[in-house]
Amino acid sequence: MILDGIRCSSGPEEMIESSRIYIDKLSTGSHRSTNWRIFAALITVGALTFIVKLIGTLKEMVVAYKFGTADALDAFFIAFLLPSFAINVIAGSFNAALIPTFIQVRENKGREAAQRLLSNVMVLSVLLLIVVSAALALTASYTLPLLGSGFSDEKLALTRSLFWVLLPVLVINGLSTIWAAIINAGERFALPALSPMATTIVIMAALFVMTKIWGIYALAVGTGIGFAVEAGLLAWVLKRQGFSPIPRWYDLDDQTRQVFNQYAPMAIGAFLMSSTNLVDQTMAAMLGPGSVSALNYGNRVVAFIVGVGSIALSTAVFPFFSRMVATHDWDGLRGTLKTYAGLILLASVPLTLIVFALSEPIVSVLFERGAFTKADTSLIGQVQALCVLQVPFYMLGTLMVRLISSLQANQVLMWGAVINLFLNILLNYLFMQSFGVAGIALSTSAVYFVSFCYLLYMLWRVTKNNVYDQR
Repeated sequence: MILDGIRCSSGPEEMIESSRIYIDKLSTGSHRSTNWRIFAALITVGALTFIVKLIGTLKEMVVAYKFGTADALDAFFIAFLLPSFAINVIAGSFNAALIPTFIQVRENKGREAAQRLLSNVMVLSVLLLIVVSAALALTASYTLPLLGSGFSDEKLALTRSLFWVLLPVLVINGLSTIWAAIINAGERFALPALSPMATTIVIMAALFVMTKIWGIYALAVGTGIGFAVEAGLLAWVLKRQGFSPIPRWYDLDDQTRQVFNQYAPMAIGAFLMSSTNLVDQTMAAMLGPGSVSALNYGNRVVAFIVGVGSIALSTAVFPFFSRMVATHDWDGLRGTLKTYAGLILLASVPLTLIVFALSEPIVSVLFERGAFTKADTSLIGQVQALCVLQVPFYMLGTLMVRLISSLQANQVLMWGAVINLFLNILLNYLFMQSFGVAGIALSTSAVYFVSFCYLLYMLWRVTKNNVYDQR
């Protein structure tokens, strides 16, 4: 079975020996070429994403200096919840459904057929993004008060204004997400990994230049302009690779139908999984002023870690997993999964323990200045310590999710998301009673542990059935 042999080391000597063994596996065996190509992509994307996230951390430090945990920042986070939620559901789901089929079509039928498939998916994606944008606009007067249920009337009015500024980001970033995935499918990883830096730089420039005049609106306007610049860069690179970034409808062929057959369960799963963040922030808004900001600050270092790791990992392995599934290379899948699961454990477990032990000093060094006080540091240090416990399970889950998507078994992810959402609501409510906003962070870590266990079991079942059917 593909999952046989995934183990966790128990001590420093064992970890050193395991590291040597896993590095050896990259350079030996019949699948060393694929493993090395994945490793090269992983290092490339990881290094560039690290730079992007590092600059993003500088942006967060500027935001903390300018706004602290003020009501204005709470309003921004709630205003951006719905657009970012829709981006993850629509564009992210199209990527997971599109890439395996796109690679199959490109390898078997050529670039022209792949372009037709891409153009069809872009048309349908834009239509969905526009419809969802209109729906969000029409229902904003009802949904925003629910999301910000603990907000005052003045704070809620600010949230509505920021929402209208941020809404166009939905279509812009939705398209750029698909373009980045197609570029990565061609094993070109550098510029898609670096492109978010454009958004961060524009936001920082807006904060320095316009905050005194526009206040929190400087952050919202900078976000919109930054995403537009990032989309322009990705469209330019996609065109240079020989694919048109312009949506165009051809016909509803078998390949487009195949994408949509996988898109439906993926979109439902993404909707439910993205809802966990929406639920977290909504429930944090019930706890009083500054709680939403505290939850977001407490997640920043963890988001940095899992952002660098999961983006690098999922970006690097997805095209190769899809190709190995298309060619029924089950031995290659088994070897790659075992090797990278081991590397994930060796890297993530020590890092998790370090951040947990040093959580409050890390928060103090990063944020405690300007409007950000020592009392904020104490609270957010607790949130961060409980939030970082998710890291090993999140990373292993990312690896398994990409393999499940490559196997076109997205219904597994859909049912996993159903479990996660209901468990998240229940644990949030229970842990909030004892730990306040830090309880929401603990709930998130617990949910990712349960999700990891579910994915491990379901991946064993799916891969067993695929190997049996092929034989």
